[in-house]
Amino acid sequence: MERELMQRWRGYDAAPGGWGRAVVTIGVFDGVHKGHQATITHAVKRASDLGVKSVVLTFDPHPAEVVRPGSHPAVLTEPARKAELIEALGVDVLCVLPFTAAFSRLPPEGFVHDVLVEHLHAALVVVGENFRFGHRAAGDVDLLTRLGRTFGFAVEGAPLVSRDGTVFSSTYIRAGVDAGDVEAAARALGRPHRLEGVVVRGDQRGREIGFPTANLLCHRYAAVPADGIYAAWLVRRGQRYRAAVSIGTNPTFSGRERRVEAYVLDFDGDLYGERLALDFVAHLREMRRYDGVEPLVRQMALDVERTREVLTTG
Repeated sequence: MERELMQRWRGYDAAPGGWGRAVVTIGVFDGVHKGHQATITHAVKRASDLGVKSVVLTFDPHPAEVVRPGSHPAVLTEPARKAELIEALGVDVLCVLPFTAAFSRLPPEGFVHDVLVEHLHAALVVVGENFRFGHRAAGDVDLLTRLGRTFGFAVEGAPLVSRDGTVFSSTYIRAGVDAGDVEAAARALGRPHRLEGVVVRGDQRGREIGFPTANLLCHRYAAVPADGIYAAWLVRRGQRYRAAVSIGTNPTFSGRERRVEAYVLDFDGDLYGERLALDFVAHLREMRRYDGVEPLVRQMALDVERTREVLTTG
């Protein structure tokens, strides 16, 4: 029997009348990395065991931007992408809670009573071992467990996922992306890091030298890899194309604006105005300034061949 599509709620008031008990897991879940996947998958399994719905409770905007304006971290997964990844894990309901200044001041007890008990009717709450909640992050798993005894729900802490002593976290992945280590980011994510954006017109310089590029305009908080040249898959309308991607300011031409430009291999078409995604597979080299167009073109040809090799054998 085909599984029902995941329900998507904006705010916990969207819970329908007569809503039964549920297994709830809570977090920002930016990246939906291997650690998040383990926690969410555990919640889905426990919901199936108990014969109730599984609910992922997340927040928008990122709590950091509300609590400390100007501190919004780089975003690993845009909302639509995050929802797709969560749905693929078998979740019944994705509840996106608008995170406001007023909500940030809600004490742990208020959050548990108003959200988990009154609206979501939690039978079980599954969270990571380092979970914090409530005003000034005053609540932890121990407090949540005590409140669960009071309000009639159980709590299970999901162990953190690590490799070689490194705990996989959104912060760790952001650091890898920021350093250009897209391979490390992919290991923690369980898939390549994805960057999304709309193709806009650039200087047309790539076309003039035989390497027309798609200039990707990304969200201002997007986690853009460090300056350099990368091998990536360009995703367009469900199809993948090999792409050599340049991130930086075009130092050979004394550029100042940082750009994401993709040369799509074996493709001839107009991409302007389209929304595309880049899945980063490998960092090929650092960004460098060349003494003229000819050495740059020779290097770009080598970059394209290296991209083809990486994406054929990888």
